[in-house]
Amino acid sequence: MIAVMLMSIALIAGLCVLAYTLAVYALPFMLAVEAARFAYATGSSLFGAGLVGLVAGATAYGLLIFAFTSQRSPILRLIVVLAFALPAGIAGYALVHGVTREAVPSGGWRVIFCMVGGCVTGVSALMRLAGGALSPAE
Repeated sequence: MIAVMLMSIALIAGLCVLAYTLAVYALPFMLAVEAARFAYATGSSLFGAGLVGLVAGATAYGLLIFAFTSQRSPILRLIVVLAFALPAGIAGYALVHGVTREAVPSGGWRVIFCMVGGCVTGVSALMRLAGGALSPAE
């Protein structure tokens, strides 16, 4: 019984680390999934839809990184970083909701936990992307 509890704690910790690491890539991933779903719905094969999704995700990530590196203004860089951080916050909210759906019986507390989880994930993605890039150039 204790071994199962320890394994579940390790699994939850691993999922939190994975979610934190992948939160930065939530926007390109969402765009890739939607492009693949659209391609599959319009008659593409499963392989073709996967290829379309892969190209769309890589293109979205490349364009957003290019937009971030080509901007000199900290305000415009912040806008690009927020374009990454908002979907990361939504993904964090959904992750915490999925974990606490059965564990927290109160709907109000579940929403509070989900909001805190989404905010922490969004802010951590914002800080991870911005790093020192938003500080004035020397």
